Amino acid sequence: PPSLPHSTSDTPFTPTPSFPFLFPSSSPISPRHLQQSQLFTFLHPFPTAVAAMKSTSPTAAVGTALVKTPYIVKFAAVALLSLSVALLFYHHPSFPSAAFSAFTSLSSPTAVAAKNSTSTALNSTSTAVNTSSTILKVKKLPPPPPSVARRTGIVDENGAMTEDFEIGEFDPSLMEELRNLRGGGEETEKKENEPKIVKYDKFKACDGSKIDHIPCLDKSERHCPDSALDCVVPMPNGYQKSLPWPRSRDEVWLHNVPDTRLVQDQGGQYSMLVKDAKISFQDGGSDQYVNLISQMVPDIDFGHHTRVALDISPGIGSFAASLFRHNVTTLLIGTKDVHKNQIQFALERGLPAMVVGFGTRRLPYASQAFDLIRSSGSGIDWTVDNGVLLLEVNRLLRAGRYFVWGGPQVDSNHELSLDDQWNEMEGLAASICWQLVKKEGNIAIWRKPLNSSCYLGREIGAQPPLCNSDEDPDNVWYVNVTACITLLPEVRNGGNVSVWPARLHSPPDRLQSIKMDAMISRKELMKAESRYWNEIIDSYVRAFHWKEQNFRNVLDMRAGFGGCEPFDTYPRSYDLIHAAGLFSDERKRCNFSTILLEMDRMLRHGGTVYIRDSLAVIGEIHEVASAMGWVVMVHDTGEGPHASWRFLVCEKRMP
Repeated sequence: PPSLPHSTSDTPFTPTPSFPFLFPSSSPISPRHLQQSQLFTFLHPFPTAVAAMKSTSPTAAVGTALVKTPYIVKFAAVALLSLSVALLFYHHPSFPSAAFSAFTSLSSPTAVAAKNSTSTALNSTSTAVNTSSTILKVKKLPPPPPSVARRTGIVDENGAMTEDFEIGEFDPSLMEELRNLRGGGEETEKKENEPKIVKYDKFKACDGSKIDHIPCLDKSERHCPDSALDCVVPMPNGYQKSLPWPRSRDEVWLHNVPDTRLVQDQGGQYSMLVKDAKISFQDGGSDQYVNLISQMVPDIDFGHHTRVALDISPGIGSFAASLFRHNVTTLLIGTKDVHKNQIQFALERGLPAMVVGFGTRRLPYASQAFDLIRSSGSGIDWTVDNGVLLLEVNRLLRAGRYFVWGGPQVDSNHELSLDDQWNEMEGLAASICWQLVKKEGNIAIWRKPLNSSCYLGREIGAQPPLCNSDEDPDNVWYVNVTACITLLPEVRNGGNVSVWPARLHSPPDRLQSIKMDAMISRKELMKAESRYWNEIIDSYVRAFHWKEQNFRNVLDMRAGFGGCEPFDTYPRSYDLIHAAGLFSDERKRCNFSTILLEMDRMLRHGGTVYIRDSLAVIGEIHEVASAMGWVVMVHDTGEGPHASWRFLVCEKRMP
């Protein structure tokens, strides 16, 4: 560089053994060569100090002469090297310890002699240098920058996306452990995640006997056949697109309910009239019935304290239809009876309903699921088998809420046999700590206790007994009913819920006791999940014009759970079926055609299916849906075209 002093001497010299690390070899090197090559590494960071040597004042003549001697070259090299090493250690504390080993050579006898001779020469020259008017000054360097903590990820401390990130440490053993837990190697996993395109032939239509087919249910119990449905359930002759809500609450198309014997045999009992290929439903006093219950027990408070109700053996759903006017969602359940297909009428009217076998197994609902449970008529003997069916109702009823029983047994003015039924029912209800709140006409209303203090205060040996402590009241799938009392939790009781509609957005206390992956922050997870789906549903409403679709009966096949057995409902039950992530979860257990044919069975003609799932499965879903006759459209999700999920909109159009 221009600031280096230029020597005109070409006299070669040999480096002394004292400083072997300064030069690449022991061959003769000229000062000019030294200046232009090796010393550049050490002198380049300090041009100011070297430039100070270039003084031309008269008082520096002696110093100038000394600069041309070999000793001053060694002095300059040692001084600058020492300064460089000191700065190196200052800025880089992790400088390899190997550098220290280089200096150990200075402690040898030869090095000591060289050091002594050199120091003598340096002492003699220091006086001359000090007399110079130019004083060597080393420029003070700025302090080192503050250390920056390592970061991993692609989001900086301000939450913004950044490309300045580091990939964290990688432990191959963790991946191997993960593969072992999944039960497959990397190659297998890679193949499973690759999109699969499987071709399907068009599915044939089932024969006429399958028009009202429910695969896994007989009259009383659930039994799934060994072979799954492999055809498309046809629609009845004369079938028309269901009437929109709320019109459907009052009338339905006659031919949409194939078996009309209920209308023919008991139309007068249920206030049904047939006119112009439609069945109309008269009020029949159900509104007055609901108002009477409200007057008997004001705390029931329909639409506020009572939001979710269960109606057992509901007829054609007139009571539930009236409760909808009071902002109460009521689920209707009943057995499959070819002579009284009440549940099919309820579904066609737009009322939530399921076909269930109420006998030896638990109903498929969690404990404390309902604010009010109602049963009317004489179709169920609640006191048989030690009251096992009423004890199942006790499991389902929320703490502190109400059971309504209506029928001729309640009215004491009837025959003696009915009085006996009432007395047995009254005694059984008292034995499980239900309080008879009100009895009027043919209606009796009991209240379940808020806690287990009454259960625990009974006499030893009292019947029915308490359930075993290891019995899970929320375990319902293929679990037999037992004649025992389910204890209420001491904390996080199901009875502590907000009134509607604040209850919709307020995580309940019992959220802390149910089974889920998260151990803490459950309430925050629920709120985040609610916001997530609110945004998705809002996008559905805007993008697909839901206000014009007239959806009423909706089934969510991935509402936090999932499964692969057929659902207990009639064909043509739902206007919209939604499934998010279902096929990714079930692809190792079920054929996609089995799931989709079951969805087709439940879907009304003119209905729609929304499927959100991964690219690995979306292609096969598309093929099966097309083979069933659905019209399929593929859309990107809100994450954009490069996301790993896709969104299918499938339409089952009227022929």
